[in-house]
Parts: sequence; C-alpha cells; structure tokens
Amino acid sequence: MLDDILDIPNHIRDAIWRFDSARLEPKKSVGLLVCGMGGSAIGGELARGILSSRLSGPLVVVRNYRLPRWVNSNWAVLGSSYSGDTEETFSAFVEAREVSAHRWAVGTGGRLGKYARDEGIGFVGLPGSFQPRATVAYMTTAAALAAYLADIAPDVHDELAAAADFLDESKAEMQEVAADLALGMDGIPLVVHGAETTVPVARRWANQLNENTKQFAFPVEVPEANHNLMEAWDAGNGGLGAVFLVDEDQTDRERERLKLTSEAIERTGAAVFSVESRGGTPSERVLWMVMLGDLISINLADRRGVDPLPVDQITDFKRRLGAR
Repeated sequence: MLDDILDIPNHIRDAIWRFDSARLEPKKSVGLLVCGMGGSAIGGELARGILSSRLSGPLVVVRNYRLPRWVNSNWAVLGSSYSGDTEETFSAFVEAREVSAHRWAVGTGGRLGKYARDEGIGFVGLPGSFQPRATVAYMTTAAALAAYLADIAPDVHDELAAAADFLDESKAEMQEVAADLALGMDGIPLVVHGAETTVPVARRWANQLNENTKQFAFPVEVPEANHNLMEAWDAGNGGLGAVFLVDEDQTDRERERLKLTSEAIERTGAAVFSVESRGGTPSERVLWMVMLGDLISINLADRRGVDPLPVDQITDFKRRLGAR
C-alpha cells in the first residue's frame, strides 16, 4: 500500500496516457455526472476540487443506484468502477441509457467493461493490480479529463502532468510531514474539516483513516459546520481531535472561519491539527494533500500494528448482501 501511494505521480502519468489512448468522443454537455462508490467515486469529487471555479457547468458525483430525475440527453455520464462490478454504479450507468445521456466508463473491466463494449461506449481501461482505494490518481485524472471532453472545464492535461513532477519532487519532505502528524494523531478519532477546494480532500482523509487505519474519522464542511457542529464541540471534545485542511484558493472568510473554528475546538482540550496545502496549481495542491493524507493513514496503521490491506467487514457485508 505504501508503494502504491508513493507511486501516485506515475499513476497520474499512466492515467493521462490511458485516457488519451481510449480516444473517447467529446460531447458538448450541460454537466458531467460521475457514477461511483468509495475509492472509485472520490476521484470525481477531487476533480471538482481541482477544477473548482474553472467549471462552466456542474460536476456531480452520484453514489446511488439511480440517477437524479433531472438528468437528460444534455448530460454526460462517467461510470467509474475499478472492479467494474460495483452494483450501484452499474445500475445508475445503465439507467443513463434510458435518458440518452452521453456515456464513458473507466475501470478494469467486469460487468461495466463488458456492457461498455457491447454498447459501443468509450472505455478507459486501468491496470488490475490495485486495491480500489489506491487508484485515486487514476480516477481523479479520468474525471478531470472527462469534464474537459464534456465541455464544462478547461484542458488540464499539462497541469496534471506538472503536478506529477511536483509530487515526485515532494516525496521525501511529504513523508517527514506525514510521520510528524501521525505521531500526534495516534489513537485519536478525527473530525476532518474542509472548505471549498479541500472538502473532497477531507472526505478522502476520513475514508483512508477508516479503511487503512481501521479507526473512526469523519469529514465535515466549513462553513456548514459552523451552523451546527459548533454546539457539539461546546459540550466537550469527547476524546475527538480535529484536522483543518487549508488552501490558498479558499476565500479570506473561509480561511478565517477555519482559524476561528480550530481555536474554539482547541479550547475544549482537543488535539487540533492544521495543514496548509503546498504547490503552485490547484492540481498540485489538491493531489499533494491527498498523497499526504494517504501517507498519514499508513503511518498510523503501522504505529497501531494494523494491516491496511484487508477490508474484512466490507467484504463480509458484500457477501451477505449478495446472498439475499
């Protein structure tokens, strides 16, 4: 798992090559829907964080069996399933045919890959040697480039390639930062706060702590958390810690809210960690934060003596669900 995280820069490069090699047909659209679950869905949200204010139409992630009823033939849909057998994703993707939405798909094959071949749908094939959660760079790259094909975003090919170079150059320092943060976070359930561009990154951090470290972690969004969660912190920290993900693309008011929220939580005696993104472009900063969070989760797993690879509870649940 650690090797996969450190290889994220090469995943970005490979994803660009695989996406371009698939020769997907562009489609002028009012928006892009990314259908996916878990590690195959987060790429859509991270792509939205990277593109942010540069989007000229909505980029929506659907984590469900069905599409929103307002989706029609003016939309593009990206089916994102690493295994190709995620039942929620497959169901929603098939439903997109009924409304004549333009469709592309990305994954290793499975039912989704076969369906795409049978329907003549553009398919981006991925290497089949990863845990789904380790394909974050592949899925993020695919979603960002699909947004360009859907005509709702600029072409970020060069920006993503440069981000891969930046991450390669940052690896050694990033591992040191991750080790230092993991030392303070050890044994503490974490509430991970994001704002604007870092909202999807907060979800990624929480998901990786859940799966890799097998510990409780929850993502929350600022300013929304200032309108409700503040009251819970006021009653005490309950043994929780708080993480704040800060980025230069956040507005001054968002950054001020993150600062004041961290100060309020710190007064409860909770451990508080503030992390500022690094990099010159949105792709560099978002992907730097993603890679850092992944490294922290592995550091914490190592400190706790936890094997990050197995996901026994998820596997058992899918088995029981399939038996019904």
